[in-house]
Amino acid sequence: MGGYLFVLFVGLVAGVVSGVIGTGSSIMLLPVLVFTFGPKQAVPIMAVAAIMANISRVIAWWREINWKAFAAYSVTGVPAAAMGAGTLWVLPEQMVNIGLGIFFLAMIPLRHWLDAKKIHIRLWQLSIAGGFIGYLTGIVLSTGPLSVPAFTSYGLMKGAFLSTEAVSSLVLYISKVVTFQELGALPIESILQGVIIGTSLMLGTFVAKRVVQRMSIVSFRYVLDVLLLCSGLSMLWTAFTL
Repeated sequence: MGGYLFVLFVGLVAGVVSGVIGTGSSIMLLPVLVFTFGPKQAVPIMAVAAIMANISRVIAWWREINWKAFAAYSVTGVPAAAMGAGTLWVLPEQMVNIGLGIFFLAMIPLRHWLDAKKIHIRLWQLSIAGGFIGYLTGIVLSTGPLSVPAFTSYGLMKGAFLSTEAVSSLVLYISKVVTFQELGALPIESILQGVIIGTSLMLGTFVAKRVVQRMSIVSFRYVLDVLLLCSGLSMLWTAFTL
Protein backbone atom coordinates (compact mmCIF):
# COMPACT_ATOMS: atom_id res chain seq x y z
CA MET A 1 0.00 0.00 0.00
CA GLY A 2 2.85 2.38 0.84
CA GLY A 3 4.40 1.74 -2.57
CA TYR A 4 1.11 2.46 -4.33
CA LEU A 5 0.63 5.73 -2.42
CA PHE A 6 4.11 6.88 -3.37
CA VAL A 7 3.51 6.00 -7.04
CA LEU A 8 0.21 7.91 -6.98
CA PHE A 9 1.90 10.95 -5.42
CA VAL A 10 4.63 10.94 -8.07
CA GLY A 11 1.90 10.48 -10.68
CA LEU A 12 0.09 13.60 -9.46
CA VAL A 13 3.29 15.66 -9.63
CA ALA A 14 4.15 14.19 -13.05
CA GLY A 15 0.64 15.04 -14.27
CA VAL A 16 1.15 18.68 -13.30
CA VAL A 17 4.57 18.81 -14.98
CA SER A 18 3.40 17.15 -18.21
CA GLY A 19 0.28 19.31 -18.18
CA VAL A 20 2.44 22.44 -18.19
CA ILE A 21 5.10 21.45 -20.71
CA GLY A 22 3.36 18.71 -22.69
CA THR A 23 5.58 15.80 -21.67
CA GLY A 24 7.73 14.45 -18.86
CA SER A 25 5.31 12.13 -17.04
CA SER A 26 6.95 8.94 -18.33
CA ILE A 27 10.43 10.15 -17.44
CA MET A 28 9.37 10.99 -13.88
CA LEU A 29 7.21 7.92 -13.30
CA LEU A 30 9.09 5.12 -15.00
CA PRO A 31 11.95 4.71 -12.47
CA VAL A 32 9.32 4.52 -9.70
CA LEU A 33 7.28 1.96 -11.64
CA VAL A 34 10.36 -0.15 -12.31
CA PHE A 35 11.20 -0.14 -8.60
CA THR A 36 7.61 -0.96 -7.57
CA PHE A 37 6.47 -3.43 -10.24
CA GLY A 38 9.65 -4.54 -12.02
CA PRO A 39 11.05 -3.58 -15.45
CA LYS A 40 8.92 -6.03 -17.47
CA GLN A 41 5.63 -4.64 -16.15
CA ALA A 42 6.67 -0.99 -15.98
CA VAL A 43 6.57 -0.16 -19.71
CA PRO A 44 3.06 -1.57 -20.46
CA ILE A 45 1.68 -0.02 -17.23
CA MET A 46 3.16 3.35 -18.20
CA ALA A 47 1.63 3.05 -21.68
CA VAL A 48 -1.87 2.62 -20.20
CA ALA A 49 -1.31 5.50 -17.75
CA ALA A 50 -0.04 7.70 -20.60
CA ILE A 51 -3.26 7.12 -22.53
CA MET A 52 -5.29 8.44 -19.59
CA ALA A 53 -2.95 11.41 -19.12
CA ASN A 54 -3.29 12.40 -22.76
CA ILE A 55 -7.08 12.00 -22.64
CA SER A 56 -7.20 14.55 -19.81
CA ARG A 57 -5.03 17.00 -21.74
CA VAL A 58 -7.26 16.62 -24.80
CA ILE A 59 -10.33 17.34 -22.66
CA ALA A 60 -8.67 20.34 -20.99
CA TRP A 61 -7.56 21.97 -24.27
CA TRP A 62 -10.09 20.54 -26.73
CA ARG A 63 -10.95 23.85 -28.41
CA GLU A 64 -7.32 24.63 -29.29
CA ILE A 65 -6.44 21.41 -31.16
CA ASN A 66 -4.89 21.97 -34.59
CA TRP A 67 -6.53 19.13 -36.50
CA LYS A 68 -4.38 19.52 -39.63
CA ALA A 69 -1.19 19.10 -37.59
CA PHE A 70 -2.74 16.14 -35.76
CA ALA A 71 -3.68 14.39 -39.00
CA ALA A 72 -0.30 14.95 -40.62
CA TYR A 73 1.59 13.70 -37.55
CA SER A 74 -0.64 10.71 -36.76
CA VAL A 75 -1.12 9.26 -40.24
CA THR A 76 2.50 8.09 -40.17
CA GLY A 77 2.96 7.95 -36.39
CA VAL A 78 0.26 5.37 -35.59
CA PRO A 79 1.53 2.50 -37.79
CA ALA A 80 5.11 3.40 -36.89
CA ALA A 81 4.33 3.13 -33.16
CA ALA A 82 2.93 -0.37 -33.68
CA MET A 83 6.07 -1.38 -35.57
CA GLY A 84 8.26 0.07 -32.84
CA ALA A 85 6.42 -1.79 -30.08
CA GLY A 86 6.98 -5.03 -31.95
CA THR A 87 10.70 -4.25 -32.20
CA LEU A 88 11.00 -3.38 -28.49
CA TRP A 89 11.70 -6.94 -27.36
CA VAL A 90 14.67 -7.54 -29.69
CA LEU A 91 16.44 -4.15 -29.76
CA PRO A 92 19.17 -3.24 -27.19
CA GLU A 93 17.27 -0.63 -25.21
CA GLN A 94 20.39 0.81 -23.56
CA MET A 95 21.85 2.02 -26.83
CA VAL A 96 18.56 3.66 -27.84
CA ASN A 97 18.33 5.49 -24.51
CA ILE A 98 21.91 6.73 -24.83
CA GLY A 99 21.23 8.03 -28.32
CA LEU A 100 18.02 9.77 -27.25
CA GLY A 101 19.70 11.31 -24.20
CA ILE A 102 22.40 12.87 -26.38
CA PHE A 103 19.75 14.00 -28.87
CA PHE A 104 17.65 15.73 -26.19
CA LEU A 105 20.66 17.64 -24.87
CA ALA A 106 21.63 18.67 -28.41
CA MET A 107 18.08 19.92 -29.03
CA ILE A 108 18.53 22.81 -26.57
CA PRO A 109 21.01 24.83 -28.69
CA LEU A 110 19.42 23.53 -31.91
CA ARG A 111 15.96 24.78 -30.88
CA HIS A 112 17.34 28.25 -30.17
CA TRP A 113 19.15 28.22 -33.51
CA LEU A 114 15.89 27.34 -35.28
CA ASP A 115 14.12 30.17 -33.45
CA ALA A 116 16.86 32.64 -34.37
CA LYS A 117 16.73 31.59 -38.02
CA LYS A 118 12.91 31.69 -37.96
CA ILE A 119 12.80 28.18 -39.45
CA HIS A 120 9.34 26.62 -39.42
CA ILE A 121 8.46 23.15 -40.64
CA ARG A 122 5.48 22.43 -42.91
CA LEU A 123 2.78 19.79 -42.70
CA TRP A 124 4.63 17.24 -44.84
CA GLN A 125 7.73 17.65 -42.67
CA LEU A 126 5.61 17.22 -39.56
CA SER A 127 4.29 13.99 -41.08
CA ILE A 128 7.84 12.69 -41.54
CA ALA A 129 8.58 13.61 -37.92
CA GLY A 130 5.46 11.71 -36.84
CA GLY A 131 6.67 8.50 -38.47
CA PHE A 132 10.13 8.80 -36.93
CA ILE A 133 8.88 9.72 -33.45
CA GLY A 134 6.06 7.18 -33.62
CA TYR A 135 8.51 4.35 -34.25
CA LEU A 136 10.73 5.45 -31.36
CA THR A 137 7.66 5.79 -29.12
CA GLY A 138 6.96 2.12 -29.73
CA ILE A 139 10.51 1.15 -28.83
CA VAL A 140 11.66 3.30 -25.94
CA LEU A 141 10.27 4.44 -22.62
CA SER A 142 9.48 8.03 -23.51
CA THR A 143 9.92 10.19 -26.61
CA GLY A 144 7.82 13.13 -25.44
CA PRO A 145 10.68 15.65 -25.77
CA LEU A 146 11.03 14.66 -29.42
CA SER A 147 7.52 15.88 -30.15
CA VAL A 148 8.19 19.22 -28.44
CA PRO A 149 10.53 20.62 -31.13
CA ALA A 150 8.40 19.05 -33.87
CA PHE A 151 5.17 20.79 -32.90
CA THR A 152 6.75 24.05 -31.71
CA SER A 153 8.73 24.34 -34.98
CA TYR A 154 5.40 24.05 -36.78
CA GLY A 155 4.35 27.13 -34.81
CA LEU A 156 2.21 25.70 -31.99
CA MET A 157 2.60 27.12 -28.48
CA LYS A 158 0.92 26.83 -25.08
CA GLY A 159 -2.66 25.50 -25.35
CA ALA A 160 -2.46 24.79 -29.08
CA PHE A 161 0.76 22.83 -28.59
CA LEU A 162 -0.44 20.95 -25.50
CA SER A 163 -3.75 19.93 -27.07
CA THR A 164 -2.39 18.88 -30.47
CA GLU A 165 0.57 17.00 -28.98
CA ALA A 166 -1.78 15.27 -26.53
CA VAL A 167 -4.28 14.00 -29.10
CA SER A 168 -1.42 12.89 -31.37
CA SER A 169 0.36 11.07 -28.52
CA LEU A 170 -2.97 9.51 -27.50
CA VAL A 171 -3.42 7.66 -30.79
CA LEU A 172 0.25 6.63 -30.80
CA TYR A 173 -0.01 5.13 -27.31
CA ILE A 174 -3.26 3.36 -28.18
CA SER A 175 -1.43 1.74 -31.11
CA LYS A 176 1.39 0.77 -28.75
CA VAL A 177 -0.96 -0.72 -26.12
CA VAL A 178 -2.87 -2.74 -28.73
CA THR A 179 0.43 -4.18 -29.93
CA PHE A 180 1.45 -5.04 -26.34
CA GLN A 181 -1.90 -6.76 -25.92
CA GLU A 182 -1.37 -8.85 -29.04
CA LEU A 183 2.12 -9.80 -27.84
CA GLY A 184 0.69 -10.99 -24.50
CA ALA A 185 2.63 -8.33 -22.60
CA LEU A 186 -0.41 -6.58 -21.09
CA PRO A 187 -2.40 -8.75 -18.66
CA ILE A 188 -5.55 -7.45 -16.92
CA GLU A 189 -3.58 -6.74 -13.74
CA SER A 190 -1.22 -4.39 -15.59
CA ILE A 191 -4.17 -2.63 -17.24
CA LEU A 192 -5.80 -1.98 -13.85
CA GLN A 193 -2.52 -0.72 -12.40
CA GLY A 194 -2.11 1.60 -15.37
CA VAL A 195 -5.65 2.95 -14.94
CA ILE A 196 -5.10 3.65 -11.24
CA ILE A 197 -1.83 5.47 -11.88
CA GLY A 198 -3.31 7.25 -14.89
CA THR A 199 -6.02 8.72 -12.65
CA SER A 200 -3.41 10.63 -10.66
CA LEU A 201 -1.87 11.90 -13.92
CA MET A 202 -5.29 13.14 -15.05
CA LEU A 203 -5.83 15.11 -11.83
CA GLY A 204 -2.44 16.76 -12.24
CA THR A 205 -3.27 17.82 -15.79
CA PHE A 206 -6.31 19.88 -14.77
CA VAL A 207 -4.30 21.55 -12.01
CA ALA A 208 -1.66 22.46 -14.61
CA LYS A 209 -4.12 24.23 -16.95
CA ARG A 210 -4.33 27.22 -14.60
CA VAL A 211 -0.54 27.48 -14.63
CA VAL A 212 -0.25 27.39 -18.42
CA GLN A 213 -2.93 30.05 -18.91
CA ARG A 214 -0.85 32.48 -16.83
CA MET A 215 2.49 31.74 -18.52
CA SER A 216 4.05 33.99 -21.13
CA ILE A 217 5.42 32.54 -24.37
CA VAL A 218 8.97 33.39 -23.22
CA SER A 219 8.48 31.56 -19.92
CA PHE A 220 7.00 28.58 -21.75
CA ARG A 221 10.09 28.33 -23.99
CA TYR A 222 12.44 28.45 -21.00
CA VAL A 223 10.49 25.65 -19.37
CA LEU A 224 10.91 23.61 -22.55
CA ASP A 225 14.68 24.05 -22.30
CA VAL A 226 14.67 22.80 -18.72
CA LEU A 227 12.58 19.82 -19.81
CA LEU A 228 15.00 18.89 -22.61
CA LEU A 229 17.95 19.15 -20.21
CA CYS A 230 16.25 16.96 -17.59
CA SER A 231 15.02 14.52 -20.24
CA GLY A 232 18.48 14.10 -21.77
CA LEU A 233 20.14 13.53 -18.40
CA SER A 234 17.32 11.20 -17.34
CA MET A 235 17.67 9.08 -20.49
CA LEU A 236 21.42 8.74 -19.94
CA TRP A 237 20.85 7.86 -16.28
CA THR A 238 18.27 5.26 -17.28
CA ALA A 239 20.61 3.74 -19.84
CA PHE A 240 23.40 3.18 -17.34
CA THR A 241 21.43 2.32 -14.18
CA LEU A 242 18.22 0.42 -15.11
